[in-house]
Order: sequence, then C-alpha cells, then structure tokens
Amino acid sequence: MKAYFIRRLLLVIPTFIGITVMVFAVTRFVPGGPVERMIAEARTQQTGMAAADQGQPLSEDQINELRSYYGFDKPILQSYVTWLGKVVKGDLGTSTRYYDPVLEMILDRLPISLYFGLISLVFVYGVCIPLGMAKAVRHNSRFDNISSLLVFTGYAIPGWVIGVLLLLLFAARWEMFPLGGFVGDFYDEMDAWGKVKDVVWHTVLPVISYVAGSFAVMTMLMKNTLMDNLAADYMRTAVAKGLPFRKAVFRHALRNSLIPMATSFGNNISLILTGSFLIEKVFNIDGMGLLGYEAVVERDYPVVLGVLVISSLLFLIGNILSDICVALTDPRVTFE
Repeated sequence: MKAYFIRRLLLVIPTFIGITVMVFAVTRFVPGGPVERMIAEARTQQTGMAAADQGQPLSEDQINELRSYYGFDKPILQSYVTWLGKVVKGDLGTSTRYYDPVLEMILDRLPISLYFGLISLVFVYGVCIPLGMAKAVRHNSRFDNISSLLVFTGYAIPGWVIGVLLLLLFAARWEMFPLGGFVGDFYDEMDAWGKVKDVVWHTVLPVISYVAGSFAVMTMLMKNTLMDNLAADYMRTAVAKGLPFRKAVFRHALRNSLIPMATSFGNNISLILTGSFLIEKVFNIDGMGLLGYEAVVERDYPVVLGVLVISSLLFLIGNILSDICVALTDPRVTFE
C-alpha cells in the first residue's frame, strides 16, 4: 500500500503540469487580456473628437513594452517554464488588475472559504449518513417518501437560487437574517461573544445554500448502498444466528455501506476552498470562488492561474485521500 501511494503522489506532478499547461495556453490565445485592457483604458481617457480620431491611443513601442512587461513577448513554452519556476518557489505572480501579489489575495480569502467549506462538509456527512440509514431501514414508509420529496426538491433547485429565495424571505421580508456579507457593520465594536453570534448569524443562510444540492446525492447513495447490504446473505445469516437487527446494521452493514461515501470524500475536499462563486456572489461573500470568477471575467490571468494551482492540487490530493478512506473503511482492499 505504501508503494501504491508513493506512485500516486508522483503521478500528481505530471498531472498538475498537464492541467496548468492547457490553461496557461488558453490564457495566451483568449482575447481581452491585460494588454488589450490597457489599450481600452487609454482609449477611454481620450477626450474630444481630435483625440478620438487618432485611432490607436498607444504607440507600437508602448504596446511592445506592455507585452514584455506581462510576458506575452516570449513563446508559450518559455513563459510557462518561467511561471512554473516561480510557482515552485511560492510566487504566484502579481494581479494585472489590482497589482497585488496573487498569493496574498488568495490567503486573504482562504479563511472565509475554509470556514464555509468545513461547515458544509460536516453538515453534509453528519446529516446525510444518519438520514440515509433511517430511510433505508424505513423504506417505503411515510417518513421515507416525505423526506425523499424534500431532498429531491432541494436537489432540483440550484444552490444560488435557494440562496436568493432565502434572502427574499428571511432577510428582506422577515428580517430574521442579514442580507449578506460575512460580518456585520459593527463587528469590530462587539465583544468576543457578540462577534461569535454575528458570524453565526451571517453563516446560516449561506450554509443552507451550500449543502442543499449535496443532500440528495449523498443521502440516496447512503440509502441505496445500505439497502443492498441489508439484503445480503451475511446480514440474513447474522440475524438468523440471533444477533439483534440493530447491532447487525451497525456492526456489519454500516461499514460496508460507508465505502461509496469514502470514495467521494476526497472529491469534496476541493470544494472546501473553491466553493461556489454564484452563492458567494448572492451573499456578497468575498471567498475563493468569487475571486476566481472575477478574475476570469476581468481576464486577470495571474489570479486565474493562482486559483487553478490551489484547486487542482486539492483535487489531486483529494483523490489520494479517497483511496486512503476506502482502505481504512474496507480492509479487503489491497493496492498493488
């Protein structure tokens, strides 16, 4: 098993290079980059008909200087090698829009995304596993049918739409929760307990929007897997030998049913930090998802690549964590 995980870790390197090479090449061919934005800004600063008739606001030398400054004057492969060398040293570059170090911009938003991501992950697994177990044991009961209706209704509606509905009802109409943001306007003037309550108050609606879409998938996965194990021969044998049904479920069927849940755990790790830019946009949460979305819209390629580095590494490491979770859950699994 140790050799298997070492090979998986080594495979992270070429996979990461392949992902970043493709995205890096796309940023070189997509129009509307930083050079074009500087030309557009220079054009908007021109006033009067005489200036407008001049056409190109920047000279050829100025454009070449901008291309050299942003690294667009070199071949793609050479530029990529230079960028990758900086990434290895921990330098993700400088934003072409805000002129701030990309790493600092990501680190400023990292705690917020980590906060919402961890809470959402705990709620998804902490609620879906017991709910799926209850639905499997009470299959075709009134509880199973009503809960399935609610779960699939939440799955059918996108999370950001649920966020808008929650804001309209609980924030705008009934004023039970704030309209958005991570903290209130007077957060700095509050005591410790007041700050905790303020953060929790701003957390409830976004977390509901985050986990709404994941509930159906994880709950039904847990239910269907547990039902398959409840119908297995080893369960009938355990009950026939006198083991109470409740103990048979927790001792035998539950552990086997957690294997598919473990395989999806690693993929959910990448969602902890990347989040959902639409939900962050709705609730005005300045997290990693919103940062990546704004960077794509504004063609801020260093930020786009910086967010890609973090998200791709999390996804690749998450797949390895999934294998570890499967190995811990199912002792029959061997990696050769």
